Amino acid sequence: MGTRVVIDPITRIEGHLRIEIEVENGKVKDAWSSGTMFRGFEIFMRDRDPRDAWYITQRVCGVCTTVHALTSVLCVENAIGIEVPDNARLVRNLIMGSQYLHDHIVHFYHLHALDWVDVVNALKADPKKTADLAHAINPHSRRSGQGDFQAVQDRVKAFVNAGQLGPFDNAYWGHPAYKLPPEADLMAVSHYLDALTLQAKAARMHAVFGGKNPHPQSYVVGGMTCVQDLTPDRLAEFIYLMKETVDFAQNVYIPDLLAVAPFYTEWAGIGGGVGNYLAYGMLPENTKDDPNNLFFPRGVVMNKDLGNPQKLDQGKIMEHVAHSFYEGSTPRHPSVGETKPYFTGVNTTAADGKYSWLKSPRYDGKAMEVGPLARLVVGYASGHKQIKGAVDGTLKQLGLPASILFSTLGRTAARGIETKVIADKMQQWVDELLANIKRGDLSTFSTYKMPDKARGFGMTEAPRGALGHWIDIRGGLIHNYQLVVPTTWNGSPRDATGQRGAFEEALIGTPVHDPKKPLEILRTIHSFDPCLACSVHVIDPKTNEVHVTKAA
Repeated sequence: MGTRVVIDPITRIEGHLRIEIEVENGKVKDAWSSGTMFRGFEIFMRDRDPRDAWYITQRVCGVCTTVHALTSVLCVENAIGIEVPDNARLVRNLIMGSQYLHDHIVHFYHLHALDWVDVVNALKADPKKTADLAHAINPHSRRSGQGDFQAVQDRVKAFVNAGQLGPFDNAYWGHPAYKLPPEADLMAVSHYLDALTLQAKAARMHAVFGGKNPHPQSYVVGGMTCVQDLTPDRLAEFIYLMKETVDFAQNVYIPDLLAVAPFYTEWAGIGGGVGNYLAYGMLPENTKDDPNNLFFPRGVVMNKDLGNPQKLDQGKIMEHVAHSFYEGSTPRHPSVGETKPYFTGVNTTAADGKYSWLKSPRYDGKAMEVGPLARLVVGYASGHKQIKGAVDGTLKQLGLPASILFSTLGRTAARGIETKVIADKMQQWVDELLANIKRGDLSTFSTYKMPDKARGFGMTEAPRGALGHWIDIRGGLIHNYQLVVPTTWNGSPRDATGQRGAFEEALIGTPVHDPKKPLEILRTIHSFDPCLACSVHVIDPKTNEVHVTKAA
């Protein structure tokens, strides 16, 4: 038996996640992913008005609030069979696009970049050589002058001299898995700081049509309530913020991604995971409730077979609870799902042990990966013009084959590629909305009557992956409401057949230089972007020694 190590909680994510690994001969032999907090939204949704569901369920997450709001209204609209006006579709798409630009930039710089960038090593950099590097990879770099990089280096040096690193405190600086030269580290740290300013502006885009961010106020069953915001001034504000965010994505984020990736090409063969990919699709091209009308396609790719994409059948989704803290043993479709908590204590040593509050969703009996990589894999396999062009262009620039997509590096690159695809599309939605307004069409809401009895589901894509809500309405109220969120798919424990979830499978074979400093584990887990910043406790079960570090 190898050495067991527990990382609890995983930091630089949203939520509570515990990862346990067994390390043998310097590599991960086995892994267990545990969601450690119970919330129970499905329970307190019962007997509420279906029209309130969107307002409540967006509180499931403090990051992807808008996608839960959207999925919930789609769920109820599907149940009662209504079609929203075109302006509502376009505004929803623009808010969703804003969410993606904001989320992917934040993930790359503030949640994931420090797994690849050694902040302390940036102190060794020559600011002039850093400026030359920044200009070489992108003439439009936000900090292209020697003085700019010198100023950043001085700020970091002041942190170090003061005995603390501020936002970069207590990480694994000096770990041999870091490979960037000092100048690349300094450039990345500089752009990390730039992105802090940019993300605030990106978040404002939500508020133009959503009223506020987080937790937008303008979603309703039947459309949107922001008709008074369809004015020249408000549209001009949105366009200004959109262009600044798109400029940062295209001229800073993506060039940085392409600059860092060549130093870590060995990670193109690490973290592949289950090899099955599922995407619900998103961003409708018209107002029809039809998966064939989605800009990002809905579908499934099994066994990494890009030549054989399959249509998704939501009836094949089942949730297992054999290793989850819930009553029951029969897999259930979410439409008839149950949420009956049954906490037994974490047990990863027994074959039938329960160890997670996450259920285990499976599609046609198989563990699936969801998220940016899954969306690109499904789109690429489906021949989606924009996705295929963006993927092929990136791979050509990196000089790597398509097979590298199925990895930790590929998962990280997928977010950048997806950001470009969405950024290129947003202007089209703005133009369509402006055309409708010029024709005098200001409609954003469709009237309806809430039925006494109905069932439906809503599906879209959160930045972290496939998001589904299912509702059962009886007596005009919610009888049952179930959510299957992206990290439930990816972070699920084993099912009744022993299949690992995507996190667990992706960790198998991962090299671990020092179990007390599991940087390599963070790289793969963060590449999924699980949906908290607090101390990490690494526990050696043989000595019961606790090693404490803080999130970078």
